[in-house]
Amino acid sequence: MRAYVCRRYGGPEVVELVDVPMPVPKSNEVLIRIHATTVSSGDWRVRTLEVPRGFGLAARLALGVRGPRQPILGTELSGMVESVGAGVTRFKAGDAVIAFPGVRMGCHAEYQTVAEDGPIALMPENLSFDEAATLMFGGSTALDFLRRGTLARGDDLLVIGASGAVGTAMVQLGRHFGARVTGVTSTANMELVRGLGADAVIDYTKDDFTRRAEKYDVIADTVGATSYLRCRHTLEANGRLMPIAGGVPDLLSALWVPMTGKRRVIAGPAAEKPAYIAQLAELARSGAIRPVIDRRYTFDQMADAHAYVATGRKRGSAVVQVATEATS
Repeated sequence: MRAYVCRRYGGPEVVELVDVPMPVPKSNEVLIRIHATTVSSGDWRVRTLEVPRGFGLAARLALGVRGPRQPILGTELSGMVESVGAGVTRFKAGDAVIAFPGVRMGCHAEYQTVAEDGPIALMPENLSFDEAATLMFGGSTALDFLRRGTLARGDDLLVIGASGAVGTAMVQLGRHFGARVTGVTSTANMELVRGLGADAVIDYTKDDFTRRAEKYDVIADTVGATSYLRCRHTLEANGRLMPIAGGVPDLLSALWVPMTGKRRVIAGPAAEKPAYIAQLAELARSGAIRPVIDRRYTFDQMADAHAYVATGRKRGSAVVQVATEATS
């Protein structure tokens, strides 16, 4: 099968299209023919080794010293079940599915195997393959942080970076869970964020949320734009800061902040749970959340997709159509 591999860290040019062996499903696995995938900020970080402050050495040891240990990037997919292992009972050949290998990656290819009790669910019937492929990277990250941050109905939630993959999911999930949502984004993306259900939108190019009178129960920083010391006066007395793209200083603040009062910092990587994928599929099926696609690329344009994501201007997701005849 064809797959894109990244054997060394660098720019979009390090991603190469090669032939690799077709994966063979184990007894408990399904083989998926991938119809669509995405290039996410996670793929950008792994390709470039551009990681949050303080994680450089740890990331190199975890991901690979000279290049990614898993050379096939891609965290999420939509596609059709091609075949199933002898022990599989939940899925059958021909099922349309979504899956989120996450840190295991491997979705920038024509086929992928996933355990039937893993991060996989039937694809919502009301979505195209393109749309369905975008549900999981941002959605599962947002779900995990909102749960860890104990977002409650009636809370005031501020989402910094509200137009990205995590941010658009965070805005929609926050509204679904009954919070009053304020998004922080650029001028060009204000209408997008309003359209996702935000009660208010702040244009960061003209207004600094830390200088406003409003206070928030939860602040979700999806882009690494703030810190506890900078925004502490914007948090309620028992407020929670979630530095989703945070570095080592944020991990340290998660330890000392609770010692100074009732505020908390929820930091560290998001957990990847199969239950999140099933929940996101149901939310999309019901219309509670909708995908946001910025640009679509063909499989042959994978490097172009990487280059665009590297600009930092992506709104929602950048989709790569692997099996183009089945993405609409």
